[in-house]
Amino acid sequence: MNLAIDSVPPACDVLVVGAGPAGSAAAITLARAGLDVVLADAQAFPRDKVCGDGLIPDAHHAMRQLGVLDDVMRLAQRAGHVACVGPRGGRIDVPGTLAVLPRRILDDVLCRAAVAAGARMHAPARFVGVLEAGDGGEARVIGARLEHAGAMREVRAGWLLLATGAVPQALIASGMCERRTPSAIALRGYVRNDGMVGRLTELEVLWHPRLKPGYGWIFPCPDGVFNIGVGVMHSHAKGHAGATMKDVNLRASLQAFTEIYAPARELVASGTWVGEPKGAPLRCSLEGARLSRPGLLVTGEAAGSTYAFTGEGIGKALETGVLAAEAVLEGRMFGSGDADVRMRYEERVRALKPRYVVYERANTVNAHPWLVELLTWSARRSKARLKRMSGVLEETHTPGNLLSARSWARLLFEHD
Repeated sequence: MNLAIDSVPPACDVLVVGAGPAGSAAAITLARAGLDVVLADAQAFPRDKVCGDGLIPDAHHAMRQLGVLDDVMRLAQRAGHVACVGPRGGRIDVPGTLAVLPRRILDDVLCRAAVAAGARMHAPARFVGVLEAGDGGEARVIGARLEHAGAMREVRAGWLLLATGAVPQALIASGMCERRTPSAIALRGYVRNDGMVGRLTELEVLWHPRLKPGYGWIFPCPDGVFNIGVGVMHSHAKGHAGATMKDVNLRASLQAFTEIYAPARELVASGTWVGEPKGAPLRCSLEGARLSRPGLLVTGEAAGSTYAFTGEGIGKALETGVLAAEAVLEGRMFGSGDADVRMRYEERVRALKPRYVVYERANTVNAHPWLVELLTWSARRSKARLKRMSGVLEETHTPGNLLSARSWARLLFEHD
């Protein structure tokens, strides 16, 4: 599946840089429509990717649209709830369409689907910079330079799609970066523990003062392996108090998680680490990067497609990748110029913003974990309130301003 960099063609219809969920989703969509697609990634596949590995409902929906859901679910560990646990042990199971699959496997499935559709995958091939035609503000991107082990290749393309994830180097090199600092940081590891299989069956998330402004999680993977980690969320919303990312010690937070949460303590004490825990940045809330310039679209986590508050990003990465591909395809179909393609893409991505606003405002819970106790108390008293929480997860319900007293009162106290 991985073609060497010396076989990269000199030209193609669309060059997609980054073969994660966004890049593969774009490549699948474009290649199935008959376009000549080159997909490039800095690492050969399969490769590891730091992530919580949770597949929430938006990911299921996007994978169904792409025709890969059955392949993914044959390999994934299914779950029926997200267990939200407060600092005093209050717990509520929020139902949802959920699963867990390590990104090493998920991304490989998606990338193979892109290759099966006709995309040519070249890896390892690191993005170095863009090729341009024209001067100054009128310059159009007409391709990219790729490099591996000192070998450099130039690829000309009708469109360049950047799906390079949270690390900002590619955005900086292409003139698309508006903020270098991440929205959040996370640390995750894998623990094998056959004795916990059947006991830890749901996605479990704990909020606690020792973890703020963030949380700890345990997600059950297939084959007796569990994804355990901690995340620290920083809100970029105006006037919102969040983490500054200074002096954050994620390993200390992970250790605290195993001390304060009995299932995490037992999982680690009686299990075996599968490799060392790894950390990574996150880019959230559709912030931090320009979405387009002539000849170039930014998609996936590079465009900030990850949700604040939860750090979930797979579903919206897939969705934005498809939106980028559809904008290019519609531009070719209707003979549209760059401006129309870019406008169409940016409008559709920004139409997702209300969903991100909900999660951005919910960041207050990460800073004030006692609110989880209030939420769990409320949900246990009302099926309607629990249904609204599930609706947020399933994206069938969008609450109002979660920071307003009226919205909190409705969420917590409104009768069935």
